[in-house]
Amino acid sequence: MSMHLRSFRLRVALLSTTLAGSALIGFGTVSWLQIYDAKISRLDAELVNELMQISHLPDREQWQIYANSSPNALGTNTKTPTALLVLDANGTILYQFNSLPKDLDVNRLLIQHLQSVPLPPAFTREPPPPADPNPSLEQLPTVHPPIPKFVTEHTAITTWRIGAINFPNVRVAIAVSLQAVNQEMTAIRNIFFILIPGELLLVAGGAWVVSGSALRPIRQLTGVIQQVTVKGLDQRIPSRTTDIEFVELIQVFNQMLERLERSFTQASRFSADAAHELKTPLTILQGELERTLQQAELGSEAQQRLSNLLDEVRRLSSIIRKLLLLSLADAGQMSLCPVDLDLSKLLVEMLEDVDLLAPQLTVQSNIAEELRVQGDRDLLTQVLQNLFSNAIKYNLPDGWIKIHAQQTRTTVFVTITNASQDIPRGDRDRIFDRFHRGDPARTRKVEGIGLGLSLAREIARAHRGNLTLDATPSGQIAFTLTLPIRQQLMQDKFSETL
Repeated sequence: MSMHLRSFRLRVALLSTTLAGSALIGFGTVSWLQIYDAKISRLDAELVNELMQISHLPDREQWQIYANSSPNALGTNTKTPTALLVLDANGTILYQFNSLPKDLDVNRLLIQHLQSVPLPPAFTREPPPPADPNPSLEQLPTVHPPIPKFVTEHTAITTWRIGAINFPNVRVAIAVSLQAVNQEMTAIRNIFFILIPGELLLVAGGAWVVSGSALRPIRQLTGVIQQVTVKGLDQRIPSRTTDIEFVELIQVFNQMLERLERSFTQASRFSADAAHELKTPLTILQGELERTLQQAELGSEAQQRLSNLLDEVRRLSSIIRKLLLLSLADAGQMSLCPVDLDLSKLLVEMLEDVDLLAPQLTVQSNIAEELRVQGDRDLLTQVLQNLFSNAIKYNLPDGWIKIHAQQTRTTVFVTITNASQDIPRGDRDRIFDRFHRGDPARTRKVEGIGLGLSLAREIARAHRGNLTLDATPSGQIAFTLTLPIRQQLMQDKFSETL
């Protein structure tokens, strides 16, 4: 697909994928952070219990026993590296433990963290007077428990979650490695990295399918428009099975087709009727002129006038005959009498006529043998005669004509090229229009009525072929006639019967 083309389905798929991707990435990020915060909060709660438990141990031996046997965050029997630091009120190290001794920075972090934790406040109320032997609860001293402080620190080896608490007589800090937590979060992140692209592919595919289903009426309209040729004007799009959003559009289009079919039928009928009605009087007039011309005195002015009138009547008869064929082609009723035709032999015969009609022109031919087609001999002869006639009429003085005829597996190509003045771009686009004659062909010096090429193309299309004006270098013009070979034409007809 060209980069300049815009696809509605592609835009819908990309927009849906973008919106879904933003939502999934946002949801994944928030979920990941929530899970991480939950894990850290649970770890902090465990650290609080450990800190409280350690702070009540009396001496170094008890701390050592605890460090070696704790089933929770501490202990060498667990897979999670931990570190423990106990200081007295003066900041002297009472006990130090590190299950990852290579990481020396953790001890420094523990000390720094303990120094940053404020000491617990003293009693906020004075004790009651000694005279009151039964003090009430309100009269009891209020003591604020020490508040632990948590922080996450990075060392050269791993990341630590540090919790510290200060009591009046002892300070305790515990560091737990977040390696296991980070591994779990990495696994969750990798799951998101796998699931999110998969979900986006599903969303893109679903949006592509849904948008394609929504555009199905548009494709039906396009298909009908492409088939609105002579044989397809009676086609209509059913609106019962269409989404309600497209019903009005389809109804308007069907109404347009009805008006177009009615106008086209009237125009075709008028052309055919006019041609039929004019054919008989012109035939009678031509016969009368021919008989009167035979009776006129030789060399007289009356004979000359009758001869000119007979030429004009014959020209009108030719126009009527071509208009009749074109009206039949427009109505899809051009009758063909297909026979097995050797196009190579027909071209050679016409080249002999070209040598007689234009001996001043140089004729070159490259015609393959046995170019066999199934077609109407008279009509195809008329097409080739028109092409050769134009090649002669619009040639340059002492010009040339080249004929190239070959075939592929399914198609016969006949290209007739001749020296000629350049055709303006505007005339190239209209060269097959009816009654169009580009300059200098509008003058009477070149015979023609501007129907030959239009009729030739309709005859070619009636044979399932085509006639096109080729792009050529300056100073020449070329037309290519394409026709299906005999076997291909028979296969097409057989497919239509099925």
